[in-house]
Amino acid sequence: MLKTRVITALVLVGVLLPSLFWLPQSAWALLTAAVIGVAAWEWGALLGWQQGARRLLGWVTALICVGLAQVAPAALGIGTFAPAAPWVVALYTLSVIFWIFLIPLWLNRQWRLSSLAGLLVGAVVLLPTWLALVQLRAVHSGVLLAVMALVWMADIAAYFAGRKFGRNKLAPSISPGKTQEGALGAFIGVMLYGLVIGHFLLAGKVPLTAWMLALVLATAVSIIGDLFESLLKRKAGIKDSSNILPGHGGVLDRIDSLTSTLPLAALAWLAFLHHA
Repeated sequence: MLKTRVITALVLVGVLLPSLFWLPQSAWALLTAAVIGVAAWEWGALLGWQQGARRLLGWVTALICVGLAQVAPAALGIGTFAPAAPWVVALYTLSVIFWIFLIPLWLNRQWRLSSLAGLLVGAVVLLPTWLALVQLRAVHSGVLLAVMALVWMADIAAYFAGRKFGRNKLAPSISPGKTQEGALGAFIGVMLYGLVIGHFLLAGKVPLTAWMLALVLATAVSIIGDLFESLLKRKAGIKDSSNILPGHGGVLDRIDSLTSTLPLAALAWLAFLHHA
């Protein structure tokens, strides 16, 4: 199992890094649209849909992304980059409100998704994620990689802190393996990572206190994203969103924390751009 996980991870990194740094922006938009389409197909499994409906959802989602790239290329850095279109800001704002205010309540109440609500929630989860993947990469490949690495750092720090010190469950009815000590480890790991990244990327452009608060919020939101997918899988009675990634489950299992964190990072960047 560990060997399979390592091989799959190496393949993913081998595809991600060259694509992230060398693909034209239009090709990156298409590649990520395909990834989000697969995630939408998996989302259908969380709703209990049959295979045909799941495929349709995946294709429609991917085509919506491609359509956005065609009708609003400037917002995605394809050609002249004009990122702060009103619809872009609105979509990110909706996503951030969803993750910060609605999902903590959802986790507390442990609501079950109906098909119609599931479609709407899926759109709020997946479309801003795709938009952020494309926009942040248009800013600079290193910016997108830094945000993704923040989420990975939170996961890694939580895993090792939880294994070493974990005693108190974080959300036992949702994800029994997660602990409060692991969550604390995630915050500490991201703080240390953020201090290093902030030194190189921000160079004093953002006050340290504001930067630390942003890192705390990003870490909290990444944990919320992870817990939300865990809740949906538990309600659907499945362990993984799919088996498309051997040893890792599905695309949603790999990007659950990114779906909550990337739109927040993109909105924060737009706010920084506006006040710079």
